[in-house]
Amino acid sequence: MLFSELHFRSKSNPRGSIEVICGSMFSGKTEELIRRLRRAQIARLNVEIFKPKTDTRYAEYAVVSHDSNSIQSTPVETSGSILLLGTNTQVVGIDEAQFFDEGLPEVCIQLANRGIRVIVAGLDMDFQGRPFGPMPALMAIAEDVTKVHAICVQCGAPATYSFRTVPSETKVLLGEKESYEPRCRECFYNG
Repeated sequence: MLFSELHFRSKSNPRGSIEVICGSMFSGKTEELIRRLRRAQIARLNVEIFKPKTDTRYAEYAVVSHDSNSIQSTPVETSGSILLLGTNTQVVGIDEAQFFDEGLPEVCIQLANRGIRVIVAGLDMDFQGRPFGPMPALMAIAEDVTKVHAICVQCGAPATYSFRTVPSETKVLLGEKESYEPRCRECFYNG
């Protein structure tokens, strides 16, 4: 049952938290995730990074931004696999959260309740402008939500939508600039 097993921190257990970075394609979500994780590494914190096994666009064992910045990661089949990590982990990063199963929010709660800082990045909306996967639930339980914006390629306004430029009705279509472009609300709905 979602949110069922709450274990509260004690004085010996550091404070955990959930941070969500969301937005459209090409808005800098992964770039911001990598920035936060690198800062944690600089602080000599024990960091584990995960991504869905299905996302092999740039590299199999790395989270890679559209600007080609990267950080090593572990590809996993399901959100439950994330719980099988080392006991000394202090920070967990999760990229492309929208592609994970609906159990991801519960996994993040369990990690945060263990005193782990959890940083999650993902698309908040799909190509139809609808909430995507577990992202709405993650945003609801997070202590901090950062919504980043791209630039609309049609008019130059801040873009919050991912407009699919190729004909396909499948919900998940892995792609980049050949398949998607960032658009503002007006250009998304009037495009």
